[in-house]
Amino acid sequence: MEQNVKKSYGHRVVMSAWLAVFVLFGYRATFSVLQGPMAESTGWTSGELSLGYSLMMSIYAITAFLSGYIIDRWGTRPAYIIGAIFACLGFLVTSTVDSYIQYLASYSIFAGIGTGMLWVSSTISVRKWYVGKSYATMWGIAFTGAPAAQVLLSLGIDGVIEDMGWRLAMQLLAIIVLIALLVAGILAKKNPEDYNMVPFGSNEKNTSSKDHHKNADTSRIWSVKEAFVTPAIWVVIIAFLSAMIGEFLIWTQVVNYFIIDANLSQTTATNLYVVIGLAGLVTMPLMGIIADKVVSMVGDETKGRKYMLVFAPAVGIVACLLLLLTDQAIVLGGTASVLFAIYWAIEPGGAAGYAGAVYGQISLGKIWGLSTLIVMGIGPALGSFMGGFLYDLTGSYNNSILFAMGAFTLSTIAACLLPLKISSNSDHPK
Repeated sequence: MEQNVKKSYGHRVVMSAWLAVFVLFGYRATFSVLQGPMAESTGWTSGELSLGYSLMMSIYAITAFLSGYIIDRWGTRPAYIIGAIFACLGFLVTSTVDSYIQYLASYSIFAGIGTGMLWVSSTISVRKWYVGKSYATMWGIAFTGAPAAQVLLSLGIDGVIEDMGWRLAMQLLAIIVLIALLVAGILAKKNPEDYNMVPFGSNEKNTSSKDHHKNADTSRIWSVKEAFVTPAIWVVIIAFLSAMIGEFLIWTQVVNYFIIDANLSQTTATNLYVVIGLAGLVTMPLMGIIADKVVSMVGDETKGRKYMLVFAPAVGIVACLLLLLTDQAIVLGGTASVLFAIYWAIEPGGAAGYAGAVYGQISLGKIWGLSTLIVMGIGPALGSFMGGFLYDLTGSYNNSILFAMGAFTLSTIAACLLPLKISSNSDHPK
C-alpha cells in the first residue's frame, strides 16, 4: 500500500511538472506569434516589443533563484500557485494596455514572476522524486509539455488572432495558463522526505545506495556558498550557459535564416520550425529512456549524466552544420530540426540531473535556482542578441549559425571537463 501511494505521488509530481513546462514554453512559443499583430496594432517596433520579452527573462531569472528556496522548504505547490496568479496576469493585464510603458511593466513583471516560478520547480521536483536510472525517463515525460505547447498553443492561438485579434487571444491564454497551473498546484506534492519516503531509484539495482552515493554525500545539507566554491557547479554552469546561448540563437533566428539565407518560403520555414516541436514529443521521452540506460550501464549516475551532457551539444554542432547546407536540400533543414529536438531533450534536464547527482536532493532547489539565475539571466538574451547583431553586421544569418555552433562547441568541451567525484577528504569535487 505504501509503495502504491509513493507511485501515485511520483506520478502526480510528473503530471504537475508537465503542466508547468507547458505554460512556461507556451509563453515563449506564443510571443513570436503575438509579436507581429501587436506591432501592427500598436505601432511599436519589433525591437521595442522584444525588449519586453528580454526584461521578462531577466525577472524570470531572478524569480527562478528565489523559487529554489521555496521548493527546498515547502515543495512546489506554493511556486505553482504563485505562478498561476502572475502568469495569468501577465497575459490578462498586457491585453488591456495602451501605452508602451504599460506594456513593458505588465508583461515583464507579471510574466517574469509567473514563468520564473515554473522552471526550477518543475525540474527539481522531478529530480527530488526520481534519481539514478529513474530520473531522465520521468523528466523526459514531463518535458514533453514544452513541444506540446510549441505546437498546440502557437498554432492554435494563430487562428484566434486572425479571427478576433491579439488582445482576445491573450485573454484566452490567461485563462489557459491559470487553469493549467492551478491544476498543477493541486497535483503537486512536497519533497519525498516530508512523507518519510526516499526517491525512486535510490535503492534499485545499478543505482543502489552505494552506486548512487559514491560520488557525493547526497544526505548533506549544502549552503549556496559551500556549493559555489566547488568546481563542479561552475563547470556545469558553463556547459549549460554556452548551450543556452546557442539554443536561443537558433530558436529566435532559424525561421529568418530559412527564409533569407536558405531561400525558403514563410510557410516552409515555419513548418520546419514546428518540426522541432513535433519531434520533441518523441525525442524527449525517448532520450530520457536512453539517458537512464546509459546511467544503468556505467553504474554511476554522475558519469552517465556527464556522457549525455557531452553528447547533447555535439548533436547541436551537427545540426548547425546541416542548417548551413539547407539551401542545397530542404531535407537537411528537416534533419537539423530533428537533431535540435534531440539536443533539447537532453540538455536542460541533464544539467539539473548532473547537479543532483553531485550535490544530492536536499539542497538542490537553492543551488540550481542560483545556477538558473546565472544561466538564464545571460544565455537567452546574449544568444538572441548575437543572432540579430551578426545579421545586421554582415547581412547573412550564416554567421549567426556559426556563432551558435561555436557556443555548442564550448558546451561540449566544458561537459568533457565535468568532475566525477567528491573527495572523501574534502567538500570539493575533483
